[in-house]
Amino acid sequence: MDKIPFTPEGLEKLKKELEYLIKVERRNVLKAIEEARAHGDLSENAEYESAKEKQAYIEGRIQDLSGILANAEVIPALNKKPEKVQFGVTVKLLNLDTDGIVIYKIVGPYEADPSNGSISIYSPIARALIGKEVGDEVQVSTPSGVKNFEILDIEV
Repeated sequence: MDKIPFTPEGLEKLKKELEYLIKVERRNVLKAIEEARAHGDLSENAEYESAKEKQAYIEGRIQDLSGILANAEVIPALNKKPEKVQFGVTVKLLNLDTDGIVIYKIVGPYEADPSNGSISIYSPIARALIGKEVGDEVQVSTPSGVKNFEILDIEV
């Protein structure tokens, strides 16, 4: 499997989620299953079914996170302001179609949260921006149509 790029912060966040699921949630769901079993007949016990479904979700998420972390590759943070757009930078863009300003941090696919300004390195916008410099204009084909941007700033 290919390596999955992560910022140091993003990798730490995933590790903490995995640790929480193993140390806290797994124990909580086992207690809930034990309590539900104590209520008797399991065939009509909604609490038991609910706890078993939650257990299946938690175990699945633990497996997913373990696989992701096994293939994670931390891309070190930059020490100085880069001249070109690359992984881990924050880019300030002027949307030439709307005259609006947007700011994106380019991160790994499991860190991306577009509503909070972080986009995946594999997204159409990030792919179009990689290697470009301040002042460059970029045309991006997105699911919502073609967008035109000018790069205003690149920060670490």
